[in-house]
Amino acid sequence: MNDPVPSRLEQLRFLERVQLADLERTQRWIAAEETRETERQRGEQARPPAPGWMIEQGLNGGMPVYVHRGDCHMKGKRSRGVNEDQARRALAEGVAACTHCRPDTDLGVLE
Repeated sequence: MNDPVPSRLEQLRFLERVQLADLERTQRWIAAEETRETERQRGEQARPPAPGWMIEQGLNGGMPVYVHRGDCHMKGKRSRGVNEDQARRALAEGVAACTHCRPDTDLGVLE
């Protein structure tokens, strides 16, 4: 047997249900994205400020090899944040200044 062809009104009601389901799904996506954005912003606000100065350690925690500004793109993964006095003291004790960010100039410790 052939099913009767749905009326135009039945077709429009079906379309309405499909579109409502799509709208609800989109609204859930928006809510999830808003939650992620809120969490990202909260994480940024909770992040401690970047250190102003870094000391890069040698291999296996060896002697310091470079002093960097905190925003230096050349600082290595073995770098740790230090305060201004510690950076100045390291330079005075012979730790090399990074040739890219020149912390010795900013700290007033010139050779």
